[in-house]
Amino acid sequence: MRQYRAMVAVGDSFTEGMCDDTLPDGQFRGWADRVAAVLAAEAEADGFRYANLAVRGKLIGQIRDEQVDLAAATDADLVTLAGGLNDVLRPGCDIAEVERQLGACTRALLAGDRTVVLFTSTDPTRRMAGSRRLLPAILRMKAFVEGVVRDHPDRVVLVDLFSAPVFDDRRLWAEDRLHLSPEGHRRVALAVLEALGRPAAEDWRAPLAEPDPRTRVQRARADARWLGTHVGPWIGRRLRGRSSGDGRPAKRPELLPYEG
Repeated sequence: MRQYRAMVAVGDSFTEGMCDDTLPDGQFRGWADRVAAVLAAEAEADGFRYANLAVRGKLIGQIRDEQVDLAAATDADLVTLAGGLNDVLRPGCDIAEVERQLGACTRALLAGDRTVVLFTSTDPTRRMAGSRRLLPAILRMKAFVEGVVRDHPDRVVLVDLFSAPVFDDRRLWAEDRLHLSPEGHRRVALAVLEALGRPAAEDWRAPLAEPDPRTRVQRARADARWLGTHVGPWIGRRLRGRSSGDGRPAKRPELLPYEG
């Protein structure tokens, strides 16, 4: 099991930690912070450094232009890369271009002696109405990422969220249904640590212990609230060419000692 000295996380809102618990500085915690905390505890006296360059709303081309070169220039021996889903969500997505950009990102990060962590997306069709049009692109990205892992079995590790039915449970998602809830971030952190060879503290794939207590009427009301509160504003930003991350800095832009 490889011991890591420094970790850089790159990506969009998934990696920024949107909708997790908030830290004292007002930032979201997120699965990447949770992974860093475990690796820092392992490092003990040797120290552990961590940067999180992720910014919500970023497309894969923006991730490549604004984050990947910065990450590749560090001496981090672990980099996590998640991106492309914001592209897929937009009508008319050029999935071949997304694959090209994602491949370029991975190659740049593999230039050093480091481990790169890649992800497959969860399947939105089992929890979010109207998302079936996204499935062909998501399946194609899944196959692409799996191919990268096969090509670099000693350097790239896969966190396969697509095959975990537990992410069909809406309680692992925030009210907007696009971002993970605190429990969702906790599960992803466990999945990453398992992929890195850490002993499993628990089965992150296991269903929640208690069934969803909401009635059908309550779920229908939640659907209506979701459409008005989240879908409408999201469409409005797309029409205006805006993103929730416009002008927003990275949450942890420097590779500094992690102190919890």
